[in-house]
Amino acid sequence: MAAATQTLSPRPAWLPRFGRYPTPLYLGGGIVGLIFLLAILAPLVAPFDPIAQDISIKLQPPSLAHLFGTDNFGRDIFSRVIWGARIDLQIGFIGVIFPFLIGTTIGAVSGYAGGAVDAVAMRVVDVVLAFPFLVLMLAIIAILQPGLASFYIAMALVGWVSYARLIRAQVLVLKSSDYVLAARSLGFSHFRVLFRHILPNAITGSIVFSMSDVVLVVLNGAAISYLGLGVQPPTAEWGVMIAEGQNFITTAWWITAFPGFAIVFMALGFSLLADGLGELLGVRE
Repeated sequence: MAAATQTLSPRPAWLPRFGRYPTPLYLGGGIVGLIFLLAILAPLVAPFDPIAQDISIKLQPPSLAHLFGTDNFGRDIFSRVIWGARIDLQIGFIGVIFPFLIGTTIGAVSGYAGGAVDAVAMRVVDVVLAFPFLVLMLAIIAILQPGLASFYIAMALVGWVSYARLIRAQVLVLKSSDYVLAARSLGFSHFRVLFRHILPNAITGSIVFSMSDVVLVVLNGAAISYLGLGVQPPTAEWGVMIAEGQNFITTAWWITAFPGFAIVFMALGFSLLADGLGELLGVRE
């Protein structure tokens, strides 16, 4: 019996922590998973074409025929909210991945190299941080042209600084660790030491931060679209829907309320997911 017990594989170290802190991770993952599922199944879930207009039923309140009511063009709000999840998820993930990659690379190289490389990189970070985030984004988009492509470029040019500072701080601590000194003594190249030994141990905090950053990117995307510089009508996007319904806020509250609730729901899901992931990985803010 003892021999049979010894042959069993040990339980992975992360499983006890996963069982100890399940609520934020499960709840956030469930919310995000539900939004993903609705976005993927939008053609099946949405009862109407999100851009089809029917003036004869415009500004109808929520009912069994139209769960979230209709807008000033007679478009079904429920269908537009479901289809809008696709665009806003795209905004969230694409708007995070490029700043994450750029900032992680610059921060890692800066912290590891030190000296003039670190000084130049941090001065660039200081220059970017000297300007208000949203104002700088608006300026970049105005120089280019309204649309999602310009929004992604602006996010990449502005959003990388947070990741660079976070990774740099971790690399500065880890590069003097014993295992890094051992790797150098074995003659490993700087590239291998940094990207195979230091970065995998330094990147955990940035991964957790990126989950929270998705929330900020979605909110920024909604704000940019609200100002008419992001997604262009008649595309179903939550920020665009809020902008289109602002003139009817007192007479047809449902036009702005339901896409607003959708943004809050997504933000809640990613915030809980980031919190649960931070607990699982042992990251403390």
